[in-house]
Amino acid sequence: MIVNSLPIYLTPLGSETTTQRSIPHARMALLTNSSDFVSNEDRDAFFFRDLERNQILLNEAQVQAVRHFKGPLLTLAGAGSGKTTVLVCRVAYLLRVHRIHPTNVLLITFSKKAAEEMRERLTSLPGLDSRMTHSMQVRTFHAFCLRLLRMNGFNQEILSDGRYQQIVFKRIMLGMGLQDTYQPEVLISLLSSYKMQLIEVHDLPEETEEDKEMKRIFIQYEQWKMEQQKIDFDDILILAYHLLKQNADILRSLERKFTYISVDEFQDTNTVQYEIIKMIAKNHENLMVVGDDDQTIYSFNGARNEFILQFHEQYPAATTITLDINYRSTSSIVGLGNAIIKHNVQRKNKTLLATKQSEIKPQYIRPSSSDDEADWLINDLKIKIAESGSRYGDFAILYRTASNSRAIIEQLILHNLPFVDYGSNDSFYDQWMVKPIIDHLRLAHERRNFEAMEGVLPSLYIGRDQGMRIIQDQEAIQAKKWPLIHLLGLPQLKNFQKEKLKNRIRLIKSLAEMKPLAAVQAIRKDFYDAFLETNKRSKLTHHREMLKETLDELESSAKRFDTVEQFLYFIHEVAEKRTEMSALKKDNAANKISLMTIHKSKGLEFKVVYLLCAIEGNMPHSSALDAGHLNDVQMAGVAGRDKGPAALEEERRLAYVAVTRAKAELLISSPAYYRGKKAEPSRFLLSAFPGADSVDSRKPAGAATQPAARRSAAAGKPAAATERVAAWICGQAGCKAWSRISSPQEAKLAAKACPLCSGAMVKGSRMVLLTR
Repeated sequence: MIVNSLPIYLTPLGSETTTQRSIPHARMALLTNSSDFVSNEDRDAFFFRDLERNQILLNEAQVQAVRHFKGPLLTLAGAGSGKTTVLVCRVAYLLRVHRIHPTNVLLITFSKKAAEEMRERLTSLPGLDSRMTHSMQVRTFHAFCLRLLRMNGFNQEILSDGRYQQIVFKRIMLGMGLQDTYQPEVLISLLSSYKMQLIEVHDLPEETEEDKEMKRIFIQYEQWKMEQQKIDFDDILILAYHLLKQNADILRSLERKFTYISVDEFQDTNTVQYEIIKMIAKNHENLMVVGDDDQTIYSFNGARNEFILQFHEQYPAATTITLDINYRSTSSIVGLGNAIIKHNVQRKNKTLLATKQSEIKPQYIRPSSSDDEADWLINDLKIKIAESGSRYGDFAILYRTASNSRAIIEQLILHNLPFVDYGSNDSFYDQWMVKPIIDHLRLAHERRNFEAMEGVLPSLYIGRDQGMRIIQDQEAIQAKKWPLIHLLGLPQLKNFQKEKLKNRIRLIKSLAEMKPLAAVQAIRKDFYDAFLETNKRSKLTHHREMLKETLDELESSAKRFDTVEQFLYFIHEVAEKRTEMSALKKDNAANKISLMTIHKSKGLEFKVVYLLCAIEGNMPHSSALDAGHLNDVQMAGVAGRDKGPAALEEERRLAYVAVTRAKAELLISSPAYYRGKKAEPSRFLLSAFPGADSVDSRKPAGAATQPAARRSAAAGKPAAATERVAAWICGQAGCKAWSRISSPQEAKLAAKACPLCSGAMVKGSRMVLLTR
């Protein structure tokens, strides 16, 4: 099928010799429910009959999990398998069938939204009411631990404002003479990763000068909190952990109170959280954990996959129940997920079954670049909105890293389509490693732009405060055509530094007449790439490849413009429209397209999912392919394991999570060139298609014709099966576009405009490949 000027394939494109491969499908589940196997003679039949009357129809594995009473239980909940339903029904079962008092139940989850949803669902279950649900503990880890602290005399104020926390770090670094040396948000993440692994600040290593500096920053931060009577979110968990370790009476009271404990999203548990739960459940071990080892994608936040994989080592008597029926996605989407994740070694063995037949199979495109990818996606989305009656809210656009979103966000803005970006509030051009280059371009265009001037100073190894002070003081005495020249008056500058400053001014002057791409490349070549490599914040923050990847993306953006002025105007326009669009983020009911990283998408589902940039070097990411060089933040969750295989398996889990967000349609893009370099489709996609037959996967789906089948037969291979389908065919001379008539509503139309040439399309038929 040809739509929107790019061929759509039913398999990912591989090398020149790759052939059409069998499309993986999940086996269909036997759709039985409790009404089929819970007899009216069973003592708990009343409970399941009540659920059935409320249209809650549990399958056999779900019923087993709900009925579990005493001892540890590991519930492996595959994607879309109804884990929340099982959790709340099991709590209701404890209350109604076993007559457990609500105050003896503890249900822990990871987000406030999830906790609220569970409380609402519990209240709506037959036989329960708000009085019962409000007397039980349905909380996040942080809310549970904070309540424990408050009840035991901890009255410190919560440092809840992330920006204020960053300001505190900036002040500490300023006092140490380390301003602009490290990124506050990265230091905060690094400190968090240490604390969640129960590593004390005073025990941190001091092997390098950077180690010593960071340790001093962390110690001063902890001292500041103590003096100000404040604690941050990590402290809530740490203080609760130490309280239970050190106070046997408090621990015993919790053990007696919470005799039935359930933990949601267990794969996201970090060391501190796990230790707290183990302590409370130690005596009775009535612990139900629900999670999916295949969806452990937060190792950088301390999540430990081995807590699920080694659950039976901690609890030898544990029962394991696998929820393996996916109620979310079609059989071909579930099948693709199964085929991707099965190649991981460190996982529990499970293969999901499907409940929905596939009307539309996962589709693959091969645009030439990220910008072509964005152009195609916008047009495809518009066609779907116009022809299928879909809403903007049905669509999600997923990507591996935030830098992958630059092109698509710009196109959404320029086409004035409603969207919400669930990533950073900052534009691509405001990222800390990008903004200094833009500031150089702004100075080239407007030499008295003092805001841009300030952004240039760190790359000259001049402090912002000191540099701007001398510029502004000297400008007040005698204004200069290029105010940066005032920096020559800094008393501490050596001769070689003065010469570098003069060279920088000459470079900035030359940029104005260059094309934007050449200007960005000139800045990088002259000093910026070397500056990033030696800069401490770069060493700490990013793998070297990730820095390069972001700047390569900047070059991809710049090459579209003829002048620096055009490029800067475009950046300004994007920033303005981005601000307008950000209001949609606050309106949960707004009809908008969702944009997010794969990490942000976990736990969500969408009718239509576009997965961008599914290529080698991005999925898996280059950092995972060279995991030996990853920093402590990135590898926080793989301590004690071989970093290479562990990082690669986590990347495969990311691909699995992305695929299984889609309910009905999944479109995967693998650009042929990525930031100017040839790119191959992701190995995770190619490995999902192990079999091969005769049809070349480089041909568009639906392009298999009888001659191709004859060639297969002549070669001694089985002929590809084809069928004739109703189609729209463009009548414009020279245009070969056509598309399948995919619905009765579409078949009633008298005419249709060609998406390629806008000419009139007529009804006809086409031979297409029968896919398996």
